[in-house]
Formats: sequence, structure tokens, C-alpha cells
Amino acid sequence: MSAIDQLFTQLRSSGRKAFMPFVTAGDPDLEFTARVLRQLVDSGASICEVGIPYSDPIADGPVIQASYTRALDRGVAVRDIFKTLSKTTPTLAAPVVTMVSYAIVYRYGLAAYVEEAQEAGVAGAIVPDLPVEEAGELAEICRAADFSLIQLVTPTTPRERAVRIAESSSGFLYYVSVTGITGERTELPSDLVDNVAWLRGRTDLPICIGFGISRPEHARLLAPVADGLIVGSAIVRRIAEVAEKSPDDVLREVGEMTVEMVAAMNE
Repeated sequence: MSAIDQLFTQLRSSGRKAFMPFVTAGDPDLEFTARVLRQLVDSGASICEVGIPYSDPIADGPVIQASYTRALDRGVAVRDIFKTLSKTTPTLAAPVVTMVSYAIVYRYGLAAYVEEAQEAGVAGAIVPDLPVEEAGELAEICRAADFSLIQLVTPTTPRERAVRIAESSSGFLYYVSVTGITGERTELPSDLVDNVAWLRGRTDLPICIGFGISRPEHARLLAPVADGLIVGSAIVRRIAEVAEKSPDDVLREVGEMTVEMVAAMNE
């Protein structure tokens, strides 16, 4: 079993849900990325998702796009990120996965990316722009390495295709809550719960919901049908405030939000 498989087995046995925060590697710098990962896990995060900055991100809204731009402007490279993670992951009581464009994985080399990610203590990769029809080679490499390949299902994914995506994924399935880009929202689609419930009947994989989730009321609504919830823009926005606030203040606020969301998910 992969580290992610073990985690969800433990969570299911205790009746708890996974809180998965997203942070952009290198924003504002890699030292802060290491600090915020430790803060998130200490505050109750079950898995941490680390975004690999990319110049042409898929489906990311303005908050995350801006964080990628800031990191790239600082010259952050994949090997720098892995070097930081290799020092950080051993201190975390939670797995780390990367959110990474397939273009980066392809240029890096599929097997090389998985190997170096594992050496850095990374447990899996979310690859949002990898079509299921082209996922076979990477999925095979990941299976052989016990490295989770997490793929996305959206509200507009045909149901037959959604089942195929689930069959080629491992670790968990990332369900995109809304049609559109990432970003904080006041309301979520009325059919979201029903759509996730349908998918749950077609796969044994844990299902984690992301995009637009930022409030405790979202967590309370979705926790009954989800194995975990992913929060990105709301956290990245707070991290961006490090330019105006002290790093310690930002870390405290991120920690407080995590505690609040974890409590709401597991009421």
C-alpha cells in the first residue's frame, strides 16, 4: 500500500475526513514553503498538496496563477523544490503530493520524475492536464513504484469517462466541484453532492473534492459524501499577504483556518 492508501484506510477506520491544503512551492520562497507545510500538518492537515509552478497552468484562477508567477520570477526550479521537500517531508506526519503539469513531467522524464519525487518523500502526483487516453505509461510507472497517480473528474466529464479515469487513478480521485477555474466561492453547485454520491458507487477509491471550497459551511455540506476536501486559493491568498504582514502572523492565520476547517469536516 502507498502512503496515501494507508492514510485513507486509517481515516476511514476512524470515521474522519482528510483536509488537504494546497500551497505553491517557492511562494514567497522555499524556506517559507517548508515552514507553512509544517504549520499545516501541525494544525491538522492530513495531506499537503504542493503546486509545481508552471507558466501556463491549467484551470487555475488568478490567485494561484499569481503565486506561480511570483515563484517563477524568483527562479524556482523543480530540483530546488525536491531538495526542499527532501529536508521537509521527514518532519511531517502527513503525506505530500505534487500538483504538476504533464508538460513538466514529460520534459523531466516520466520515470525520472517519479523517482526523484519519491526520493524527496513525495507520495503521489496530481496531473490535471493528462487525458485518460494518454495516462497509461505514467500510470504503469506509478503502479510499479507504489506512487499514487491522482486524476481529475469534473462536473462535465461524461459518466462513462469518469469511470475510466477512476480505473486509471490511484491514491484518491480528485473531484472538481465546479465548472471553471480555481478560486474561492460563496456557493457550490446544487447537484454537487448527488454527482459525488453517484461516482462513489462506481469506485472504491477515496474521493476528494476541490475548487471553490473555502468556508466551514462548505466542509459541513460536503463531508458526508467526500473522503477529503482540498482548499487552495483561500490558503494561497493568505500566504500572499506575507508581503504586508510578518511571516509568523501569516503562519498563525493559515493554522487557524486549518483548525477551523478540520473541525467543521469532522463534526
